[in-house]
Amino acid sequence: MSDLARNRKATFDYEILDTFEAGLVLTGHEVKAIRNGKLKLEGSHVVVRGGEVFLVGTNIAPYQPANAPKDYDPERTITLLLNHKEVAQLEAKSEQRGLTIAPIRCYNKAGKIKLEIAIVRGKKKQDKRETIKARDVKRDIERTLKNQ
Repeated sequence: MSDLARNRKATFDYEILDTFEAGLVLTGHEVKAIRNGKLKLEGSHVVVRGGEVFLVGTNIAPYQPANAPKDYDPERTITLLLNHKEVAQLEAKSEQRGLTIAPIRCYNKAGKIKLEIAIVRGKKKQDKRETIKARDVKRDIERTLKNQ
């Protein structure tokens, strides 16, 4: 499974509570663009409406801008494919105060493009500082081990 896109900001800004794997409803030129690395997940989120799950705010740049369809919308709402049990669970969690659903990464699995989404809770400023400190300490340790 190779990562096609990753939402690094989400893993820094949010505490991940539970993850799900969802399929995406895409057109042919969108699939080519995503496989070419033209998907941006930063700033996007997942919404549950009427028993369906949608990815909102993501940007898929056209595969070939000169040959893109005239009505191509790079920021269109994308339908996600999940089973009924997962949709009900996401809907219940999204209504809770302080929880939201965010896309984490997009990857290729057996020729299909999948999206990993997660139920997340926002981190406080202090938690973000601790994450930065832990990352710096880990980097320093790896650097000293490499030099020895």
